[in-house]
Amino acid sequence: MKALISWFGSWSMLAKHFLFLSLGTLVLLGGLGYINLREAEGLFRKQVVSDAQVIIDRTNLYMNAYLDNVQNILLLISTREDLLNVGMEKEASDVLRSYANMNRTLYKSLYLVGVDGHVISDSQTTFDIIGNPEIPKLLEKAKQTYGIFITEPYQSPMSGKTVAFVLPIQSSSTKSLKGIAVVEIDLVQLTNMIAQFMNTKNQTFAIITNKKNVVHSFDVGLPLSSYRLLPYHTSVYPPELDEGFVEQVSDLPVGASEIGGPEGDLVAVKSGMNNLGWYFIAFYENSFFYQNIASLYRNFSTAGVFWIFLVLASTYMISRYITLPVRTLVAKMDRVRDMEVLHTIHATGNDEIGRLARSYNAMMERIHHLMQETKEAERRKKHFELKMLQSQIAPHFLYNTLACISSLAKQHKIYEVRETIKTLVGLLSFSFDKSTEFVTLADELEGLRMYAYIQKVRYGDKFTMEIDAAPATLSKTILKLTLQPLVENAIFHGIVPLKREGIIRIRAKCAKDKLIITIRDNGLGMNSEVLNSVFEERHKAPSKHRFTGIGIMNVHERIGLHFGTEYGLSIFSLPEIGTLIRIELPAMEHEHTEKNK
Repeated sequence: MKALISWFGSWSMLAKHFLFLSLGTLVLLGGLGYINLREAEGLFRKQVVSDAQVIIDRTNLYMNAYLDNVQNILLLISTREDLLNVGMEKEASDVLRSYANMNRTLYKSLYLVGVDGHVISDSQTTFDIIGNPEIPKLLEKAKQTYGIFITEPYQSPMSGKTVAFVLPIQSSSTKSLKGIAVVEIDLVQLTNMIAQFMNTKNQTFAIITNKKNVVHSFDVGLPLSSYRLLPYHTSVYPPELDEGFVEQVSDLPVGASEIGGPEGDLVAVKSGMNNLGWYFIAFYENSFFYQNIASLYRNFSTAGVFWIFLVLASTYMISRYITLPVRTLVAKMDRVRDMEVLHTIHATGNDEIGRLARSYNAMMERIHHLMQETKEAERRKKHFELKMLQSQIAPHFLYNTLACISSLAKQHKIYEVRETIKTLVGLLSFSFDKSTEFVTLADELEGLRMYAYIQKVRYGDKFTMEIDAAPATLSKTILKLTLQPLVENAIFHGIVPLKREGIIRIRAKCAKDKLIITIRDNGLGMNSEVLNSVFEERHKAPSKHRFTGIGIMNVHERIGLHFGTEYGLSIFSLPEIGTLIRIELPAMEHEHTEKNK
């Protein structure tokens, strides 16, 4: 990677300029082209979907009118209950035939069925030969229904694939069921009427009941290519729509959605349920929306070629009037080696190159002054370094905490997740608060409890922490994040490596105008060599377990910086026994500290 960057850096300004303009052109034209084409496609899609919705609404109105027409015929037939009487069979058949002939485009077969199961049809001879096994089922259902009802699609020997409209007929004298009037509609004719304006090369439609049954039925003379947009099983006759696809379509929301088809993605526009209990769905090929915007592609291609010519012309101008003078200036500047000695360039012209040379001379004069400022900045660096460490939150701490929260969530421990998040927010708020470096011991202990809670979520019962602070100490002043790094060190270096439970005890008391805090653990402890190296840890890389960048040495230096060198840390440790840290601070009330500050 470094070799690649070095190689690119050796390019001339001309080559870099050409590369920049070329890539800029590609990104600009590509981005604009993509955005404009997507917007054009979206607008066209929106218009097509809007038009489809209008057509679907009109189709639903047509089918609702279709229902009204069928209901009117049923009501007319029901007024002639005498046709169900014995001896009226011929007249009944003639009446049904007359109704059927008047509306042959709508109805396939009409029936009058007596309560005893005797059937009269508009094509009585045909019915007597082939019958219709669905009629008894309709009669049984009518005995449990008081009004008109519509069946799910079924295969009828008389009408082919059809839907029946059934109206129970009651006796005017006994008010009991006398029979039923049945109309089987011509689904093929209904489908063909809709297909005239909804079944094209790039679009088709489907009609599905609220019980996920297919209503539409295309003409048997329709070529197989007409079924390509939807997953029909063409191995059977007539072709049937795939059941899984019907299930998906039934679950689509009302409005426009995307769904996969056998030849690519489709845009499905689904209507609300009409009065028949049916859903009308229009399907469009996704590629259909891109066909009418191909001219935009050509326009952007032409603009791109024209822009490349402009880039070449611009590159030549830069090479002729800018690059050559700059190279001359660079050659002179390369002779400068010793930054301690001022090297100036003789400036003659008043153009950009001349002003650049004079700016270079001024820069060299400024360097000496900056070197002095740098030395002063180094002196103050140590002071600000501690403040920077205080504000650093280690990514490993956040990562491990969030991983624990994720694990609790997977175990559905909602309460633990809530408490851990609340504790983490409180701990981060406490750490990021830049209003003051000083807090009360009570606040510091509260922040420590939040930190310990998070670590216990991670390590379970690996350790316990006991705090015993005299009431008089709670209002005393302490530097924020003084205790946390020390407890953190005890956890990760003293207790975690153990195979037993560890205990951390914190005691606080006031003695002789001093606030004395001790932190004791029963961890691994340290030998004298390790103990002597503790105060040299500032020169080592921070541990990945740290919550902040603050270590033991940083705590000791902060205390000495703010309160004086007579205050700080004392550490005592024995291997396999544990470690004791004693912290001595001035016993000052927090309000007094804020006023002095």
